[in-house]
Amino acid sequence: MKKWILKAVVQKTISYLPFSSRINYFFQKYITKGVFLSDEYFYGRLIHAREHLKGFSIYSNIDIPNSCLELGTGWYPVVPISFFLSGVKKTYSVDISFLTSKERIKKTIEKFVEAEERGLLIEYVPIKSENFEILVKLLKEYDSLSLEQILESINLIYLIEDARNLSLPDESIDLINSNNTFEHIYPEILTFIIKDFKRVCKKGGVMSHFIDMTDHFAHFDKSINIYNFLHYSDAQWKWIDNSIQPQSRLRIDDYKRIYESLDISISEQSYEEGQIEELKKIKLDKKYQNKPLGTIVISHCHFISKMKG
Repeated sequence: MKKWILKAVVQKTISYLPFSSRINYFFQKYITKGVFLSDEYFYGRLIHAREHLKGFSIYSNIDIPNSCLELGTGWYPVVPISFFLSGVKKTYSVDISFLTSKERIKKTIEKFVEAEERGLLIEYVPIKSENFEILVKLLKEYDSLSLEQILESINLIYLIEDARNLSLPDESIDLINSNNTFEHIYPEILTFIIKDFKRVCKKGGVMSHFIDMTDHFAHFDKSINIYNFLHYSDAQWKWIDNSIQPQSRLRIDDYKRIYESLDISISEQSYEEGQIEELKKIKLDKKYQNKPLGTIVISHCHFISKMKG
């Protein structure tokens, strides 16, 4: 049995169990080894943070946002801490469950201190020296502090709620961002999430979203390529997919249609062209056969939107 199929079966089973997120964490930690804060993940998220702030600065004409909202921060709050170091006064992280922990936040802060000691951090985000000193001080006092005190120190507020109905007031957020999260949300849900983002984002504010449109099982099993999941029909994929790490299989044109349906313009877009020869190895399901190969092959994209004033 291929590794990706085994992982799919295990995650499908876990998804039906109580405390499925916690069980999945231990499965990935001890079996797939996929939850460690690697350099690849850490510096990749620093690049995202840099591009979010760059996009905000260009389209809002303000250097640093006062308030940010991130969707699906996950286990390690790299981008929110990047924002804190840059001078953001308040960052909200919204998710359906609380995935981080005191231990994981410590690991994240240690990575930041290590990057600064190596002289690398300044390549990614602007750093306010007084905020970096707060991180250093936190590490020294870490064991004596509560999780709540730590989050307060880095201006991070978690919202464990449905992102389709945020508890935030209208026009209260300067910058809304996500980092390879949209692809885990089915379109009928994502549309309402983005709709509420539009409500809470200030006029003239900015939304910045990175989307990874590859088959995430291919990250774990190199015997399949990043387009493998496009072979299956919706009915077949329903049996493979799971609620722990769902994959919508949307392509770039599908995301653009969601934006158009909500009257949100894309001020700037960038994307990776993907691997056309790898795509041609896949017998596409009829759902994708009417799409141009040049659209299907795109593997990653980044949308920046300035909200209408």
